[in-house]
Amino acid sequence: MKKIGIACDHAGYDMKEFLVGYLSAKGYEVIDFGTHSEESVDYPDFAHALATSVETGETEQGIGLCGSGEGMAMTLNKHQGIRAGLCWAPEIAELTRMHNDANVLVLPARFIDNDEAVAIVDKFFSSSFEGGRHVRRVEKIACE
Repeated sequence: MKKIGIACDHAGYDMKEFLVGYLSAKGYEVIDFGTHSEESVDYPDFAHALATSVETGETEQGIGLCGSGEGMAMTLNKHQGIRAGLCWAPEIAELTRMHNDANVLVLPARFIDNDEAVAIVDKFFSSSFEGGRHVRRVEKIACE
């Protein structure tokens, strides 16, 4: 069973709750790093917890959500072991896995609905890294 981490701020809370149920019903083990209400919070607090879980192997991959997705993606990508891709369409999710070996999917909760989120999540988790010429490029992402 694949272990997925998920985190959000207040803007992503409703979609996160929906996705936790959806992913659990599909057989994923989901670890929820919060937030746990619609009360205003700071997205970095939850993004760092998610990133650490992926970096340490506690979770295999992750999903981050905030209003635009930008703040969550910026924070997640501060971690050396994270390649977070902001995706608003299934095709983007597929490419970020195939070409960038993304290990965290970021969703812009204020700009997509639950049906679109499901399509993006399904494509992200069903796609694999192509390797080949992309390996060299992905290896150049990390700063030494």
